[in-house]
Amino acid sequence: MATEQETRESTADAPAGAAGKGLGARLAGSNTVWTGLVLVALCVLFSVIRPDAFPTLFNAQTLLVQAAPLLMLAVGMTFVIITSGIDLSVGSVLVFAGVVSAQTMERLSGGDATAAGWDVILIGLLVALVGGAAWGVLNGVLVAVTRVPALIVTLGSFGAALGAAQLLTNGVDVRTVPAALRHTLGTGTSFGVVPNLVLLAALVTLLAAWLLHTTAFGRYTYAIGSNAEAARRSGIKVTRHLVAVYTLTGLLAGLAGFMSLAYFGTTTISGHSNDNLNAIAAVVLGGTSLFGGIGSVLGSVIGVFIPAVLDTGFVMAGVRPFWQPIAVGAVLVAAVWLDQHRRRARNNR
Repeated sequence: MATEQETRESTADAPAGAAGKGLGARLAGSNTVWTGLVLVALCVLFSVIRPDAFPTLFNAQTLLVQAAPLLMLAVGMTFVIITSGIDLSVGSVLVFAGVVSAQTMERLSGGDATAAGWDVILIGLLVALVGGAAWGVLNGVLVAVTRVPALIVTLGSFGAALGAAQLLTNGVDVRTVPAALRHTLGTGTSFGVVPNLVLLAALVTLLAAWLLHTTAFGRYTYAIGSNAEAARRSGIKVTRHLVAVYTLTGLLAGLAGFMSLAYFGTTTISGHSNDNLNAIAAVVLGGTSLFGGIGSVLGSVIGVFIPAVLDTGFVMAGVRPFWQPIAVGAVLVAAVWLDQHRRRARNNR
């Protein structure tokens, strides 16, 4: 018996005549298309408001670089939300991974990692990835094995990971980051204009899209989100797969922490308070359903740039930055309402 997700996908992929809808109608019903149009409209709006600053190469580079760590969080969140789960801890895991990575590089360098070489930097990267993945494993085990709701588990991890980072540093940011890391990954460019941080984020995103959309791992992710019990009866090891999904999300949060460390040159412990909201908003805006079983990496990529453009645009337009989370929250609620409306309409057909 086909799962609900497989039925939807076969209908969406059917010829226009068979599905009873033309190409225009299918595009009009695509969340990804509408999200893309909203993003274009925001870019046009801020370009009109600040034509001297917003539509510039420097601003585009800055926006892309600042969005790169958030994109890593959103890609991991896409997998989790497709399984009908949630991960509120990614922002804190990012901070924790950055802290343990920076402290490791400091200790390997005798207390000042500024002149550290690539051997130390690679160890720092490994520590960040392992630190992030460890929180992901913990979340996955608690969600999949003990059956504690993901909202509660990851809310607890949100506080625990941030608290652990503050305990390790006594609340003081680590500021000695290898200069080679900053100049190469943090602020370096390739082909003259493309930031290396963006190239790394793009590569990881392409790999994640391949994993989700062309492999058995991705098919199992969709199947669990559509109907976990049906997936279990069809032979999918649901518990193991959920642990793997949360581990992947933690791993990407660890990578995001290392990328943030490379860009800012410090751990920025207090600078990621809105990352959880922005990552979830980006994924939902990109068309991934909070009810599970539906979503795409491409949609999340587009969704990531809505909070980023709002943040940059508000600053350039002279709007107080406190309005940015309000705007993102309002758009998120609207996106969830639209998702519910479309789900009810689809079920009533």
